[in-house]
Amino acid sequence: MKDVPEQYRQGGQQAMQWADELARHSEAGGMLTRTYLTPVHQAAAEQLMDWMLQAGMTVRRDQAGNVIGRYEAAAGVDDQAPAMVTGSHFDTVRNAGKYDGNLGILLPLACVAEWNRQGRRFAFPVDIIGFSEEEGVRFKATLLGSRAIAGTFDQAVLGNVDSEGISMRGAMQAAGFDAGRIAEAAWPRRSVAAFVEVHIEQGPLLLNEDLPVGVVTAISGATRFMAEVRGLAGHAGTVPMHMRRDAAMAAAEIGLFIERRCSIKPGLVGTMGILEVVNGAANVVPGNAGFSIDIRAEQDADRISAVADTVAEIERIAARRSVDIQLRKTHEASSVPCAPRLQGGLAQAIEAAGWPVRHLPSGAGHDAMAIAAIADVAMLFVRCGNGGISHHPDETMTVDDAAVAAQVFSTFVENYRA
Repeated sequence: MKDVPEQYRQGGQQAMQWADELARHSEAGGMLTRTYLTPVHQAAAEQLMDWMLQAGMTVRRDQAGNVIGRYEAAAGVDDQAPAMVTGSHFDTVRNAGKYDGNLGILLPLACVAEWNRQGRRFAFPVDIIGFSEEEGVRFKATLLGSRAIAGTFDQAVLGNVDSEGISMRGAMQAAGFDAGRIAEAAWPRRSVAAFVEVHIEQGPLLLNEDLPVGVVTAISGATRFMAEVRGLAGHAGTVPMHMRRDAAMAAAEIGLFIERRCSIKPGLVGTMGILEVVNGAANVVPGNAGFSIDIRAEQDADRISAVADTVAEIERIAARRSVDIQLRKTHEASSVPCAPRLQGGLAQAIEAAGWPVRHLPSGAGHDAMAIAAIADVAMLFVRCGNGGISHHPDETMTVDDAAVAAQVFSTFVENYRA
């Protein structure tokens, strides 16, 4: 480990301590689960606001429930100067890790606290946003907080209901927010100089290369489908193999094709995360099956080509096996490139800290994808431990890596020029 100045080591330690404390706000004992506008979600928001105030920021919440802290610019700077904006989400998946999303709020906040201690201000304000919702767990709609700020919030999702039949609109009203005023949460493009998100990698590349941080080149685009296969159920002992219309085997063959097709180029990935036999039994040839498809790539052309090949192969498999396959597209998002000028600034900050620069794409989606509608965006990845596992309680990172990230982020902001 290279020497890290004490102020950044303290910042890393502070961010890690805050992550431990924030993780206490959970809907379930013994695990971390925090979903949009539940009482514990609201309590976490209050905790973030308190820490922001202690760090010398002014604080507010918007009608989407986002927590927004502002560290004012130096005296004499125009009140309308565009802000350096950072942040991430404070909702979680079920049985989550401590750092996904939360790190991107807490680490910049530790840096702001240090600047405030030094009495240091900049030629621009620094805003930290705790995005209220990114994961889509409660209402099956993602990036709610960042889309509200970007002005791209889909009003149709207000009618979505949770597992208890509570609508999003109703949950917002119960929490003290007005769904009819979400449009007021939108920020104009002129108000944002840049958006830089700090995030754990959620993968093993930095870990395998023994690097604490990396610069994200792009957030991968994604296409998702849900599929239903209809074959013909039959007795497992009496239907000859060549006469079977086996829905499960058709689905399995499609899964293997996706695996092969998406293995041919780095940065392209394909997943069949759901695969189920409807009313399956050990002694019955499956008549119905369902599965999901998720194809992602840093370059949209690679993703689009893989999707087209997969759809064509599904048609061939369906015809050969005499089954009917219905595809329903559930999601499509283009890749979001990170601004070269911001990548360059992060790279210079990493080099100044004494580390080699590793550029890598993000296969996971992030709030930066939505904010790209109103600003240039960039991401700083921080190394994960435990093989890079995330969305899991075994998600981990070290104080040393948090210290390096604090040094890099601070250096980037301190040297930023619009």
